[in-house]
Amino acid sequence: MDKISLELQKRDTAGKHNRALRRSGITPAHVFGHGVESLALEGPTADLEATLSHAGTSRLINLKVKGERHTRSVLIREIQRKPASGLLLHIDLYQVSKNEKMTGDVPIHVIGTAPALVARSNKVVVDMPSLSVECLPADLPARIDVDVSVLKTVTDVIRVGDVKAPDGVSILNSRELVVVKIEQERKVVAEGEEKAAESGAATEGKSSA
Repeated sequence: MDKISLELQKRDTAGKHNRALRRSGITPAHVFGHGVESLALEGPTADLEATLSHAGTSRLINLKVKGERHTRSVLIREIQRKPASGLLLHIDLYQVSKNEKMTGDVPIHVIGTAPALVARSNKVVVDMPSLSVECLPADLPARIDVDVSVLKTVTDVIRVGDVKAPDGVSILNSRELVVVKIEQERKVVAEGEEKAAESGAATEGKSSA
């Protein structure tokens, strides 16, 4: 999958001066990494918001810093927003090395149709929305597909050990953890238990008679 591109420029302001930047539609940022000198950056808030919506925290970004000849491969590491309004305040970017394995969280994407859904009271529940993985930056997937067509009954589950990782990617979570399962609506379960209790009571009453 193609990388997302982002262009920022070096920033000289700090502290209270960053408020003026935000009022003018510019958001402060930092890029850092192992063996990389931390660099203060800034860029149009609209561009950064667009990058956030496409990249999340699991997509590699081609970062172009004005004045530099080469692009950097980065991930979004931290996002700061104003609690009341959601205004974007700051973004931290982590620069990765193309030759060193990295770890990250990759979202789960459900595909297929579960035969267990033939009963309308059943639903697919994703217990783990993302998985922790280790791989080279170039192999980092945007998502991991989980095929739910193997879920035939309400007791069936898909565990981490059942998930097929893309080539070059290792899943770090415990193999026994449940990723996706089938769940029956509470109302239907309660009605079934109530009917069973009534049936048991009736049987017991006949026996006593």
